[in-house]
Amino acid sequence: MKTTIKKAGSHVGNEVTIGCWLANKRSSGKIAFLQLRDGTGFIQGVVVKNEVGEELFKKAKEITQESSLYIKGVIQEDDRAPSGYELTVTGIEVIQQAEDYPITPKEHGTEFLMDNRHLWIRSKKQHATLRIRHEIIQATYEFFDKEGFIKVDPPILTGNSAEGTTNLFHTKYFDEDAFLSQSGQLYMEAAAMAFNRVFSFGPTFRAEKSKTRRHLIEFWMIEPEMAFVEHEESLEIQEQYVSYVVQAVLKNCRQELKALERDTSKLEQISAPFPRITYDEAIDILKKEGQEVEWGEDFGAPHETIIAEKFDKPVFITHYPKDIKAFYMKPDPGREDVVLCADLIAPEGYGEIIGGSQRIDDLELLKDRYNEHNLSEEAYGWYLDLRKYGTVPHSGFGLGLERTVAWISGTEHVRETIPFPRLLNRLYP
Repeated sequence: MKTTIKKAGSHVGNEVTIGCWLANKRSSGKIAFLQLRDGTGFIQGVVVKNEVGEELFKKAKEITQESSLYIKGVIQEDDRAPSGYELTVTGIEVIQQAEDYPITPKEHGTEFLMDNRHLWIRSKKQHATLRIRHEIIQATYEFFDKEGFIKVDPPILTGNSAEGTTNLFHTKYFDEDAFLSQSGQLYMEAAAMAFNRVFSFGPTFRAEKSKTRRHLIEFWMIEPEMAFVEHEESLEIQEQYVSYVVQAVLKNCRQELKALERDTSKLEQISAPFPRITYDEAIDILKKEGQEVEWGEDFGAPHETIIAEKFDKPVFITHYPKDIKAFYMKPDPGREDVVLCADLIAPEGYGEIIGGSQRIDDLELLKDRYNEHNLSEEAYGWYLDLRKYGTVPHSGFGLGLERTVAWISGTEHVRETIPFPRLLNRLYP
């Protein structure tokens, strides 16, 4: 019977065949231990010389790392194994004997591993991190479907910037200028006016020359947009969403979290509601901690970490100064110098994972912001139409997938949270 490592528990006591690769091996006299992987998980295959004979035992000892195999054996329960099962091997068919696999069990430098990223993702910890990424994506679809959202796909090639910045990748669109999208938000606002609650999930691009552990050039964003939803309700949806995702990973990725040696007690505390502080309160916290930061400055990674350390859960920082936020954010009706926005800061030093706001729904106010930011009405005219034809209060946010994966999995650098990262000096593999 052909099966997978993931389904091993359904075949205890039965002989099965698994298509797999040899991740590692060791031998002890007359027993060989084969660490096998098949993409669905890892399992140990035990080859006992006295049970299989000289020829099969010799074959087991000669298999090289990452050779591809069909392994036949009987599934046994084993409480000591990470998966709870092991395989007593009865047969081995070598599909291809790998030669000189470059990533050995010894230590390797980061650049070497990144040069071999196409192979590195096979290793146990990288595999676990990307499995957690998949679970977060799966939970995202489940949450938004349950909450009545529909998925809408904004374009990747655009004629303008969502943020009104210059950190864009420029290309030619036949005889016009075009840019790789840095956010699908403006298009999602249009979609929300058609479908009420929508979300997108896709790649975004920032031409920022950043080398920090939190930055990628190409990354993936989940961007919900909601009609008839104001600032406070948006925050409630954000904290419910993040809580849902964390609990899904805790439930479905126990082995992966264990492989990464993640302290799950910290994740088990993550449930809505999350604490909220204003930008003003954040400034006070930072000054009490000896930070030289003035009102009106944006926060950097060290500032976010200091604030996050005050809380056991993600914390919202709300009501940032209008002048350091995007043109489309709605000013607080009671205080014109700040906007109805929030950044969600993850615990344990992982920084901002969500940025969101209530959007300006007043046509004349949005026109004023166009003028303040020197935005072209020719490029953004269609966005003004959303305020001409049935404008409503609406809010939205964007969650950075890779930073979220890094936080939940406990991974130090975002380059390990995406299969093939694009970094400042890396376009290969």
